Amino acid sequence: MNKNQRLVTYIIALVLFAGSFSPVFAQYGPYGGPDVSKSILLDKKVGKPFQSKGGSSIDYLDNLSSSDFRFDPGQEVLFKITVKNTSDAKLYGITVSEFVPSYLTKVLGPGSYSSENRTITINAGDFAKGEEKTYSFTFKIAGQEALPSDKGVICLVNKAQASGDSVFDEDTSQFCIEKQVVGVKEVPAAGPGLGLGLLVLQGLGVGTGIWLRKRN
Repeated sequence: MNKNQRLVTYIIALVLFAGSFSPVFAQYGPYGGPDVSKSILLDKKVGKPFQSKGGSSIDYLDNLSSSDFRFDPGQEVLFKITVKNTSDAKLYGITVSEFVPSYLTKVLGPGSYSSENRTITINAGDFAKGEEKTYSFTFKIAGQEALPSDKGVICLVNKAQASGDSVFDEDTSQFCIEKQVVGVKEVPAAGPGLGLGLLVLQGLGVGTGIWLRKRN
Protein backbone atom coordinates (compact mmCIF):
# COMPACT_ATOMS: atom_id res chain seq x y z
CA MET A 1 0.00 0.00 0.00
CA ASN A 2 1.52 3.26 -1.09
CA LYS A 3 1.40 6.58 0.73
CA ASN A 4 -1.74 7.88 -1.04
CA GLN A 5 -3.66 4.68 -0.37
CA ARG A 6 -2.80 4.86 3.33
CA LEU A 7 -4.01 8.49 3.47
CA VAL A 8 -7.36 7.60 1.85
CA THR A 9 -7.82 4.68 4.25
CA TYR A 10 -7.08 6.94 7.22
CA ILE A 11 -9.61 9.56 6.09
CA ILE A 12 -12.34 6.92 5.56
CA ALA A 13 -11.72 5.46 9.02
CA LEU A 14 -11.88 8.93 10.58
CA VAL A 15 -15.20 9.70 8.89
CA LEU A 16 -16.70 6.37 9.99
CA PHE A 17 -15.53 6.93 13.58
CA ALA A 18 -16.99 10.43 13.73
CA GLY A 19 -20.29 9.22 12.29
CA SER A 20 -20.77 6.72 15.11
CA PHE A 21 -21.64 9.61 17.50
CA SER A 22 -25.05 11.32 17.34
CA PRO A 23 -24.89 15.08 17.61
CA VAL A 24 -26.59 16.63 20.70
CA PHE A 25 -28.71 19.74 20.19
CA ALA A 26 -30.18 21.94 22.93
CA GLN A 27 -33.91 22.36 23.00
CA TYR A 28 -34.98 25.98 22.51
CA GLY A 29 -38.17 27.84 23.28
CA PRO A 30 -39.99 30.30 21.02
CA TYR A 31 -37.60 33.14 21.89
CA GLY A 32 -34.35 31.24 21.37
CA GLY A 33 -33.65 30.26 24.97
CA PRO A 34 -33.68 26.80 26.54
CA ASP A 35 -37.09 25.15 26.65
CA VAL A 36 -37.76 25.37 30.42
CA SER A 37 -40.93 25.15 32.47
CA LYS A 38 -42.72 28.48 32.79
CA SER A 39 -45.12 29.63 35.51
CA ILE A 40 -46.68 32.80 36.92
CA LEU A 41 -48.45 33.62 40.18
CA LEU A 42 -51.23 36.19 40.67
CA ASP A 43 -52.38 37.19 44.16
CA LYS A 44 -55.55 39.29 44.60
CA LYS A 45 -56.40 41.15 47.84
CA VAL A 46 -59.10 43.55 49.05
CA GLY A 47 -58.48 46.39 51.49
CA LYS A 48 -60.16 46.42 54.91
CA PRO A 49 -60.27 49.94 56.42
CA PHE A 50 -59.49 50.31 60.12
CA GLN A 51 -58.56 53.02 62.58
CA SER A 52 -55.07 53.07 64.09
CA LYS A 53 -53.17 55.52 66.30
CA GLY A 54 -51.85 57.22 63.19
CA GLY A 55 -55.30 57.56 61.62
CA SER A 56 -57.10 55.57 58.94
CA SER A 57 -55.26 52.55 57.54
CA ILE A 58 -55.86 49.67 55.12
CA ASP A 59 -55.24 45.99 55.82
CA TYR A 60 -55.16 43.91 52.62
CA LEU A 61 -56.76 40.46 52.95
CA ASP A 62 -57.67 37.63 50.56
CA ASN A 63 -61.41 37.94 51.26
CA LEU A 64 -63.86 39.88 53.44
CA SER A 65 -66.98 38.05 54.56
CA SER A 66 -70.09 39.83 55.83
CA SER A 67 -68.94 39.14 59.39
CA ASP A 68 -65.46 40.61 58.73
CA PHE A 69 -66.42 44.01 57.33
CA ARG A 70 -69.31 45.62 55.41
CA PHE A 71 -68.83 48.58 53.09
CA ASP A 72 -71.44 51.35 52.88
CA PRO A 73 -73.13 52.54 49.65
CA GLY A 74 -71.00 55.28 48.08
CA GLN A 75 -67.85 54.17 49.93
CA GLU A 76 -64.55 53.52 48.16
CA VAL A 77 -63.04 50.01 48.13
CA LEU A 78 -59.38 49.26 47.34
CA PHE A 79 -57.88 46.20 45.64
CA LYS A 80 -54.28 45.11 45.10
CA ILE A 81 -52.93 42.67 42.47
CA THR A 82 -49.44 41.16 42.78
CA VAL A 83 -48.02 39.28 39.76
CA LYS A 84 -44.77 37.31 40.02
CA ASN A 85 -42.72 35.30 37.54
CA THR A 86 -42.16 32.03 39.43
CA SER A 87 -40.38 30.21 36.57
CA ASP A 88 -36.68 29.91 35.72
CA ALA A 89 -37.01 31.87 32.49
CA LYS A 90 -37.99 35.35 31.39
CA LEU A 91 -41.65 35.80 30.48
CA TYR A 92 -42.66 37.95 27.53
CA GLY A 93 -45.80 39.97 26.81
CA ILE A 94 -47.85 39.35 29.95
CA THR A 95 -51.41 40.77 30.16
CA VAL A 96 -53.23 41.41 33.43
CA SER A 97 -57.04 41.59 33.36
CA GLU A 98 -59.21 43.02 36.12
CA PHE A 99 -62.92 42.09 35.99
CA VAL A 100 -64.97 44.85 37.61
CA PRO A 101 -68.01 43.60 39.60
CA SER A 102 -71.44 45.18 39.30
CA TYR A 103 -72.17 48.35 41.30
CA LEU A 104 -68.51 49.47 41.16
CA THR A 105 -67.00 52.39 39.23
CA LYS A 106 -63.26 52.81 38.67
CA VAL A 107 -61.72 55.84 40.38
CA LEU A 108 -57.95 55.18 40.25
CA GLY A 109 -55.72 52.51 38.72
CA PRO A 110 -53.75 51.53 35.60
CA GLY A 111 -55.00 49.95 32.37
CA SER A 112 -57.74 50.61 29.83
CA TYR A 113 -61.40 49.96 30.68
CA SER A 114 -63.96 48.28 28.39
CA SER A 115 -67.57 49.02 29.32
CA GLU A 116 -68.84 46.13 27.15
CA ASN A 117 -67.38 43.39 29.36
CA ARG A 118 -66.50 45.55 32.41
CA THR A 119 -62.82 44.59 32.12
CA ILE A 120 -59.64 46.57 32.79
CA THR A 121 -56.68 45.42 30.67
CA ILE A 122 -53.07 46.09 31.63
CA ASN A 123 -50.14 45.45 29.29
CA ALA A 124 -47.76 44.28 32.01
CA GLY A 125 -44.90 43.65 29.56
CA ASP A 126 -41.99 41.28 30.22
CA PHE A 127 -41.09 39.69 33.55
CA ALA A 128 -37.52 38.74 34.39
CA LYS A 129 -36.87 35.58 36.40
CA GLY A 130 -38.36 36.13 39.86
CA GLU A 131 -39.64 39.62 39.00
CA GLU A 132 -42.77 40.87 40.78
CA LYS A 133 -45.14 43.71 39.86
CA THR A 134 -47.98 45.20 41.93
CA TYR A 135 -51.06 47.07 40.69
CA SER A 136 -53.52 48.99 42.90
CA PHE A 137 -57.11 50.00 42.14
CA THR A 138 -59.68 52.22 43.81
CA PHE A 139 -63.37 51.72 43.05
CA LYS A 140 -66.45 53.56 44.28
CA ILE A 141 -69.58 51.66 45.31
CA ALA A 142 -72.87 52.80 43.80
CA GLY A 143 -75.31 54.81 45.89
CA GLN A 144 -78.19 53.40 47.90
CA GLU A 145 -80.71 53.93 45.11
CA ALA A 146 -78.67 51.86 42.59
CA LEU A 147 -78.32 48.77 44.81
CA PRO A 148 -80.92 45.95 44.95
CA SER A 149 -83.87 47.10 47.08
CA ASP A 150 -84.69 43.63 48.42
CA LYS A 151 -81.30 42.91 49.99
CA GLY A 152 -79.70 44.37 53.07
CA VAL A 153 -76.26 42.77 52.51
CA ILE A 154 -74.76 42.22 49.04
CA CYS A 155 -71.54 40.17 48.65
CA LEU A 156 -69.58 40.51 45.38
CA VAL A 157 -66.48 38.81 43.94
CA ASN A 158 -63.67 40.67 42.18
CA LYS A 159 -61.52 38.52 39.82
CA ALA A 160 -58.16 39.12 38.14
CA GLN A 161 -56.11 37.10 35.63
CA ALA A 162 -52.54 37.07 34.31
CA SER A 163 -51.81 35.42 30.95
CA GLY A 164 -49.38 35.27 28.04
CA ASP A 165 -46.23 33.37 26.93
CA SER A 166 -47.88 30.01 27.71
CA VAL A 167 -48.63 30.89 31.35
CA PHE A 168 -51.89 31.63 33.20
CA ASP A 169 -53.12 32.25 36.72
CA GLU A 170 -56.13 33.92 38.38
CA ASP A 171 -57.39 34.82 41.84
CA THR A 172 -60.51 36.36 43.44
CA SER A 173 -61.44 38.53 46.42
CA GLN A 174 -64.88 38.80 48.04
CA PHE A 175 -66.29 41.88 49.75
CA CYS A 176 -69.75 42.79 51.08
CA ILE A 177 -71.95 45.90 51.05
CA GLU A 178 -74.62 46.70 53.66
CA LYS A 179 -77.59 48.95 52.93
CA GLN A 180 -80.97 49.82 54.38
CA VAL A 181 -83.92 47.73 53.26
CA VAL A 182 -86.59 49.93 51.66
CA GLY A 183 -90.16 49.55 52.96
CA VAL A 184 -89.91 50.22 56.71
CA LYS A 185 -92.89 52.41 57.69
CA GLU A 186 -92.59 55.28 60.15
CA VAL A 187 -94.70 55.43 63.31
CA PRO A 188 -97.45 58.07 62.74
CA ALA A 189 -97.19 61.23 64.82
CA ALA A 190 -99.89 62.02 67.44
CA GLY A 191 -102.71 64.08 65.88
CA PRO A 192 -105.55 66.17 67.42
CA GLY A 193 -107.82 63.12 67.83
CA LEU A 194 -105.16 61.23 69.80
CA GLY A 195 -104.50 64.27 71.96
CA LEU A 196 -108.21 64.67 72.78
CA GLY A 197 -108.44 60.96 73.72
CA LEU A 198 -105.49 61.32 76.11
CA LEU A 199 -107.20 64.29 77.80
CA VAL A 200 -110.43 62.29 78.25
CA LEU A 201 -108.53 59.34 79.77
CA GLN A 202 -106.63 61.68 82.04
CA GLY A 203 -109.90 63.30 83.21
CA LEU A 204 -111.45 59.91 83.93
CA GLY A 205 -108.45 58.94 85.99
CA VAL A 206 -108.61 62.10 88.10
CA GLY A 207 -112.38 61.69 88.66
CA THR A 208 -111.99 58.08 89.72
CA GLY A 209 -109.31 59.03 92.22
CA ILE A 210 -111.53 61.72 93.83
CA TRP A 211 -114.50 59.30 94.08
CA LEU A 212 -112.36 56.63 95.78
CA ARG A 213 -111.03 59.13 98.35
CA LYS A 214 -114.60 60.26 99.21
CA ARG A 215 -115.71 56.65 99.84
CA ASN A 216 -112.80 56.12 102.16
